[in-house]
Amino acid sequence: MSDPAKVRRHAERVRELVASVVRSQIKDPRLGMITITDARITADLRDATVFYTVLGDAAAQASTAAALESAKGMLRSTVGKALGLRHSPTLTFVLDDVQNQVKHIDDLLTAARSADAEVQRLAAKAAYAGDAQPYRVEEDDEDEPAEGASSTDDEPRGGDQR
Repeated sequence: MSDPAKVRRHAERVRELVASVVRSQIKDPRLGMITITDARITADLRDATVFYTVLGDAAAQASTAAALESAKGMLRSTVGKALGLRHSPTLTFVLDDVQNQVKHIDDLLTAARSADAEVQRLAAKAAYAGDAQPYRVEEDDEDEPAEGASSTDDEPRGGDQR
């Protein structure tokens, strides 16, 4: 098992190396406007996954994927030599569809905002289904004495006074 910090350093180095090689050494016309966004490497340093984004439509994404697949051997040998490992990691390229996910999340947030606005609009016109005060409140009438109480203060309190 490798040290996690070492694995992170190697993953970052793989990302930098692949980005540098794609920018400077690969001359494939199928390669579109590509950005290497991330790289992850397994703990045994044998498999690396490289995430990339492509500016353009689905055709540009497909042609860039084909160009990366054809250049995979050169990229793997360059990465293996630069890392100085016993085994060069195998490279897997994965399209990072961040833009699609961001658009989907923005659409969900817009729908949630409109639903919240509708709920607030309906709540502004809402009225209570029953009384505004649903609990019983005994109102003390000053004109009528409560049960068991006398209206005069002449009677002695606290028992018989003889």
